[in-house]
Amino acid sequence: MILTDTGPLVAIVDVNDRNYERCLAYVDSTKDTLLTTAACFTEAMHLLYRPGGYRLQADLWTLREHGILTIHEADQDEYDAMANYMETYADSPMDLADASIVVAADRLSAKSVFTLDSHFYAYRLADGAHIEVVPQA
Repeated sequence: MILTDTGPLVAIVDVNDRNYERCLAYVDSTKDTLLTTAACFTEAMHLLYRPGGYRLQADLWTLREHGILTIHEADQDEYDAMANYMETYADSPMDLADASIVVAADRLSAKSVFTLDSHFYAYRLADGAHIEVVPQA
């Protein structure tokens, strides 16, 4: 599984997104199931409505229904950790979706994230490790 941020979720279902081909090529090359968080899934649904309405939102639902995309369910400890990360990176700023990805990476011992967001180059996991950003720019 590859931990997946909001940007790629939007890009792989919106053919008009400037990152569509780049993200789709990465998905095709990795063959891993995409794993996201509820915060990223929600944010992607919101962002997809503008360019395509329910049609694009339905495409994102289809990825989940076909097992291409899985949603990580956070527990209470993870929500507490999200709040702590958001406080730590308040000057960045870190939004809830980014915090949920970093916390999921901590919980699942994931060392990389599929993202288009350059903030992830600055974020550190609980053990101080850098997060590998894929695909490379």
